[in-house]
Amino acid sequence: MEDAPAGSTMAREIQALAREGKIACAALLQLAARLGVPPLVLGQLADELGLKISGCQLGCFR
Repeated sequence: MEDAPAGSTMAREIQALAREGKIACAALLQLAARLGVPPLVLGQLADELGLKISGCQLGCFR
């Protein structure tokens, strides 16, 4: 799967879930499942957006 651009629908959905520059791991995992994309894709996109992933449960996000 190609990387999603920072202005994509996925990026907007991530930004809507973020608070104070952070997004919870659980929220990203749920979003990935809903969108049908690998969690790592959303993790990389969160990095591009300058968001920190908090409370990572499984080490899916780097």
